[in-house]
Amino acid sequence: MIKIYQADNSVIWFDDELISDPTLAIFDANYWQSQNRVVGSAKGRGTTWFVQLESMQIDGMQAALRHYRRGGLFGKLVNDHYWFAGWEQTRSAQEFRLLQRLIDAGVNVPRPIAARAVKSGLTYQADLLSERIPNARDLVSILQEKPLPSAMYQKIGQEIAKMHQANVNHTDLNIHNILIDDQDKVWIIDFDKCQVEHRSGWKSANISRLKRSFLKEQDKRQIKWQEIDFEALLDGYNQNTTQ
Repeated sequence: MIKIYQADNSVIWFDDELISDPTLAIFDANYWQSQNRVVGSAKGRGTTWFVQLESMQIDGMQAALRHYRRGGLFGKLVNDHYWFAGWEQTRSAQEFRLLQRLIDAGVNVPRPIAARAVKSGLTYQADLLSERIPNARDLVSILQEKPLPSAMYQKIGQEIAKMHQANVNHTDLNIHNILIDDQDKVWIIDFDKCQVEHRSGWKSANISRLKRSFLKEQDKRQIKWQEIDFEALLDGYNQNTTQ
């Protein structure tokens, strides 16, 4: 069950099946290191830490701990502070809620574990703890090694269609944010700044962005992909989309 804990200048949203005590320093990498539960990391705008959860209701579940940071030129000036417009409008709360909405709709996305926002004056900082998908790789790393069959592209299209049926606009849909695990299950990740959408035109914009991502990585990393593969993806998408 999703619960909310508020104290002084911070709010934590958490799944009490996975986090029993939100007052612990679960958003601090040093805490996990002191518990000897850091199992890896990845570099992006900052460091994402992979940790082993203390709660063992779900055997072997690992989590990804991410601190929200700005990108671009403005991010060099204001690294990790955002304008505060209400607790539920914070980026951590919105991504937490969006992931839960997608799970409820049957979309394969990481399970949200806990999110935090800390207010300081007119701004806030934010963190998110979410499920690390086990034994999964993104499309870029897979396609650098081998091509994928049409059936897999159809499954990718079907998963995107489910996301769109839930009216979720993934504003950064690219092949780094699509994973395939060792059971050939397709996952979609990284929903920061994404949103529930009811306007027209955004679904086709998502698809166009995804195709540009394939083309970009084909040129940059020589991934084993061709235009006909995208036609298979669209076939899967259209089979599962209500126009």
